[in-house]
Amino acid sequence: MSINFQYKPEGITLKNFMKSNDFFRGMRGPVGSGKSVACCIEVFRRALLQAKNKNGIRKTRWAVIRNTNPQLKTTTIKTWLDWFPEDVWGDFAWSVPYTHKIHRGDLEIEVLFLALDRPEDVKKLLSLELTGVWINEAREIPKSIIDACTMRVGRFPSMRDGGATWYGVIADTNAPEEDHWWPIMAADVPVPDHISRDEALMLIKPDNWSFFSQPPALNEKKDKDGSTTAYDPNELAENKSNLTPKYYSNIIRGKTKGWIDVYVLNKLGSIEEGKPVYPNFKQELHCATEILLPNITQPLYIGIDFGLTPAAVFGQRLVTGRWLLLDELVCFDMGVVRFSELLRGIISKSYRNFDIQIYGDPAGDFRSQTDERTPFQIMRNNGLKAIPAPSNDPALRVEAVDVTLQRLIDGKAGFLLDKKCVNLKKGFNGGYHFRRLQTSGNRYDEKPFKNRYSHVHDALQYLMMGAGEGRTILSGKSRSQPMIAKKEWDVFAGQKKKTRKVWDLFKRNI
Repeated sequence: MSINFQYKPEGITLKNFMKSNDFFRGMRGPVGSGKSVACCIEVFRRALLQAKNKNGIRKTRWAVIRNTNPQLKTTTIKTWLDWFPEDVWGDFAWSVPYTHKIHRGDLEIEVLFLALDRPEDVKKLLSLELTGVWINEAREIPKSIIDACTMRVGRFPSMRDGGATWYGVIADTNAPEEDHWWPIMAADVPVPDHISRDEALMLIKPDNWSFFSQPPALNEKKDKDGSTTAYDPNELAENKSNLTPKYYSNIIRGKTKGWIDVYVLNKLGSIEEGKPVYPNFKQELHCATEILLPNITQPLYIGIDFGLTPAAVFGQRLVTGRWLLLDELVCFDMGVVRFSELLRGIISKSYRNFDIQIYGDPAGDFRSQTDERTPFQIMRNNGLKAIPAPSNDPALRVEAVDVTLQRLIDGKAGFLLDKKCVNLKKGFNGGYHFRRLQTSGNRYDEKPFKNRYSHVHDALQYLMMGAGEGRTILSGKSRSQPMIAKKEWDVFAGQKKKTRKVWDLFKRNI
């Protein structure tokens, strides 16, 4: 029985993805760009390319993985059955694990659909012998699952039955967050400094892994300040012929900039619910495109937030009034002693000869129930002369940051965020937000929601309060006008460092 099947990938990225024979292939792109369909077809295409066994049969077995059962049934399986409907290709087994067995001519394909929201499904994966795995929406899947998948492929058909002609893992995804394993392995972002050496080694891309990124579906139109004003169709967008003419212009209506960046422009980022704490933050305006170079003639301010998820932010205010936010340190499940050691290491490596002033959460001057020493005392014992910020009022702290976001210096942003400050950036883009209340209408909590981004933003607020940005607010005086400098410090070019005596920040050698 012959098989008549037609599919043509529309777009150079889709074509290159399907031409590759690499062991792992991942494709990142906008919604509606044909990623999932291409993966469906690739499962089928590889089955057709499988060599016949001694009985003249091409046998393959695949697992298709999604993170939850509802998403698996309503999206992944639906896409598969759109191309391989039951009335043509055979009955679909709707009991767990969902299975589609296709027998046509010399072709035998077994496709198992697994959701990883139940322990038994994970165990099922670890016992399977497969030809390949398709991971649908890989941004929702941890790297450990990917590693488990790589151990299960190439095991069907068995070597006694001829072995697999090709085997491996394919994956598709919308743009994930910047600290996700995908962009790190694809070399889209550097390896985070805070992860261990062993974790970093697990994120080195093997030679037989390939990552493909599709063009954005729309192009941004920007004003002279770099703010996005409108969107135009991108002629290089893929899979356009399978979409209505105004598909993207319609779906972006009523959506946030962050949502559009991820789902339409294929930019790394996150989508958070709630109201951003800093609506005046504009990524195009406030995020530096190059590494910022500190000015050794100016003080370095460090803001600290304590607790088991401690964080630090490093910044400088230039003579013009412009702020350079240079670096961040974000830790999880860590005490003050270890955190102090990491902080000292960053200072020693990057800011040894700077005049350093450290401000922390005023609550850090209170003893904990488990240690007679306060966090400030622990830091001072580790050579870090930290002092409490002048206020812990949440509204004042937020305002101290917000005034810098609204500051213009000679027509340019008075607040620049370095590329290394990944968590701060995510927080500004909505990760740090006011949670919507469970009531009718658009009502939100009065205080920012406590999550992984709140700690580093608390540290930023303490930095700004300690550096004096909250002074006019506390005094009740009106906000000063933007400063215009006669000569601007080149934050990218830097200058020759002057030899200076190391500040007595360190009581011991670093």
